[in-house]
Amino acid sequence: ARWRRGYSSAGAAEYLHRSIVPTMHYQKSLPRLPIPKLEDTIRRYLNAQKPLLNDDQFRKTEDLARDFEKGIGRELHEQLVAQDNQNKHTSYITGPWFDMYLKAREPVVLNFNAFMSFNPDPKSEYNDQLIRATNMTVSAIRFMKTFRAGYLEPEVFHLNPEKSDTQIFKKIIRFVPSSLSWFGAYMVNAYPLDMSQYFRLFNSTRLPKLNRDELYTDEKAKHLLVLRNGNFYVFDVIDRDGNMLKPSEIQAHLKYILTDNSPAPAFPLGYLSSENRDTWALLRKNLLDNGNEEALQKVDSAVFCLSLDDFPIKDFVHLSHTMLHGDGANRWYDKSFNLIITKDGTAGVNFEHSWGDGVAVLRFQNEVFKDSIKAPAISPQSQPASVDSSRAVQKLDFKLNDALKAGITKAKQRFDANVEALSLNLIQFNEGGKDLLKQKKVSPDAVAQLAFQMAFLRQYNQTVATYESCSTAAFKHGRTETIRPASIHTKKCSEAFVREPSKHSTEELQKLIVECSKYHGRLTKEAAMGQGFDRHLFGLRYLALSKGVALPDFYQDQAYARLNHNIISTSTLLSPAVQLGGFGPVVSDGFGVGYQVHDDWIGCNVSSYPTRNGKEFLQCIYKSLEDIFNVLKGKKIGS
Repeated sequence: ARWRRGYSSAGAAEYLHRSIVPTMHYQKSLPRLPIPKLEDTIRRYLNAQKPLLNDDQFRKTEDLARDFEKGIGRELHEQLVAQDNQNKHTSYITGPWFDMYLKAREPVVLNFNAFMSFNPDPKSEYNDQLIRATNMTVSAIRFMKTFRAGYLEPEVFHLNPEKSDTQIFKKIIRFVPSSLSWFGAYMVNAYPLDMSQYFRLFNSTRLPKLNRDELYTDEKAKHLLVLRNGNFYVFDVIDRDGNMLKPSEIQAHLKYILTDNSPAPAFPLGYLSSENRDTWALLRKNLLDNGNEEALQKVDSAVFCLSLDDFPIKDFVHLSHTMLHGDGANRWYDKSFNLIITKDGTAGVNFEHSWGDGVAVLRFQNEVFKDSIKAPAISPQSQPASVDSSRAVQKLDFKLNDALKAGITKAKQRFDANVEALSLNLIQFNEGGKDLLKQKKVSPDAVAQLAFQMAFLRQYNQTVATYESCSTAAFKHGRTETIRPASIHTKKCSEAFVREPSKHSTEELQKLIVECSKYHGRLTKEAAMGQGFDRHLFGLRYLALSKGVALPDFYQDQAYARLNHNIISTSTLLSPAVQLGGFGPVVSDGFGVGYQVHDDWIGCNVSSYPTRNGKEFLQCIYKSLEDIFNVLKGKKIGS
């Protein structure tokens, strides 16, 4: 297979693999994201409101919803459908969703950027900072080259991998024209996923502009951006023929940066990317006017940003803080992603969220992890090339006037205050996981979500707006849809467990759990098929505002505002490459919950601000999981 991987003259693999099915083979024939029927959306919306409102409030919200459905809502819906039919190349949510992210003026760090940390390399001597940084950088460049050459395996969700994830199927499907290929996959129960976001992984950044930011990509740039100790370095990783620099040379340059003893800058530029977007836009204009155009261009167009931290990781909480926000000086939060590698070789990705969703980042992490472990470019015995790194590596120098220095100082104060207010807490529940839950015929995700509802009820004695994200990548230009895990079923079940467990037999409690599981399964399926209600209502509201009509009463309902003030915001992913993931709360009085249900344990990572107690919330989650598992095993629960 030597020739198949495509080796350069230097003998290093330039590609991860060569898929016989071209990367974008299915893109043209992907189905379009459906716009749900208005009556379905209103019904689903009211179902989600029911557990959050008392009878009087619900009646009022129901009346507003019915009026909307018959009147202005119907008109807006018809306009949305007509507009969608005029734009068959994309999805109805693409424009509004980009706008939602890019018009937001809050800092991206803590509010939008999320992180996923890599598992350590199973061979411990490969976790050395220089070796891992070199190997992961090489694997990331291989990923980029593989993707751009069309050699990356298309992303496909296989419901029946024995039939569809086979060489024979691939050999046949590659001859089916792109305009029909999706149907061929569908016939064998395989669902190709949208890959339109992938090109933004590399050479991309989010540029701060007044009122609305811009996404910028320059695929011609050949250099890597490296941050260490708040200093910015660049060097080319692709030569003029498009070949990757030899791994031993990349190693030499990274070693040169790691041993450079330049002091940390008095005014680290990185803090600016953590500012309010309008503030940052004005400061950026000042930077450009002050003779920093070339240096900023290097930052913005770099293949990606590699952040090398000078300290080891103490524990999982320290890991989460490091990957979610770090110290503010050694990150460039606007880059599509920062690959972060600490002193002890712990690695993670912090990614900007406007350009794409977890699915694209996860695929990137899976491939980089797998490649850097199975085909590492260098080993602990490798010697760096004897090249003159002092000539190849350029340290960027920024010219700062007093206004910029003041701006950086202020950004640092604001950043430090925000980080100071943030708490991160984790638990590991080791008494069971996916295996046991499947054996008991309940959905693992439903059980985790039920535990969050039960925990919040135990801690705060109420049911609140809850958000779970679900990918709609099965559709052309799909993004995400919301699953609304708080339902009348979870409320009823939580109340039984928390308030009156002794009044119910174990069988009754089991029935309540099964009921929740079935309903959650239905919501999840609907969301994945583009049949949630959140994006549809968002699209209609966006349309009303863009047409300049008065915002319909439906949207001015307090209950609508409350449902979209997501106190519990949750997201899950499972991958052999990822150790844990997390994100900040989306509202100041909320929790950000990253969780993973493994075969025999459940991990949970919670972020919060001072108005909420995340540590206690996690203890309540633990107790809830314990109770649910005991009931499923047929045991009685103590109060």
